[in-house]
Amino acid sequence: MPQDFAAERERLNGLVMKYAGTGTKRFYNLDWNAYRDGALPQKTKELLGLVASLVLRCDDCIRYHLGQCREQGVTAEELEEAVHIGLVVGGSITIPHIRRLWDAWERGCD
Repeated sequence: MPQDFAAERERLNGLVMKYAGTGTKRFYNLDWNAYRDGALPQKTKELLGLVASLVLRCDDCIRYHLGQCREQGVTAEELEEAVHIGLVVGGSITIPHIRRLWDAWERGCD
């Protein structure tokens, strides 16, 4: 994940937590725990998160999960298969996001 994106995300999450009530804090905890190793390894879960983000067309989420995928050792071939699933499910409207995804991957996820 690029340093500027990661730093901005961390800063903004700090702002959210400054004002967060119990429900928001519980959601953040639920989200964090969902991606931990379990019956499915974290690598698989990050690919699932990436596909969901692609279908929902959330560029911030795509960038986050793309960086996590890289950290988990996802290969370009594995990524391409996951992206293909996202394209099939989400349709052609995901193509602009796929362009940016591959651009970020080429640049080391920045």
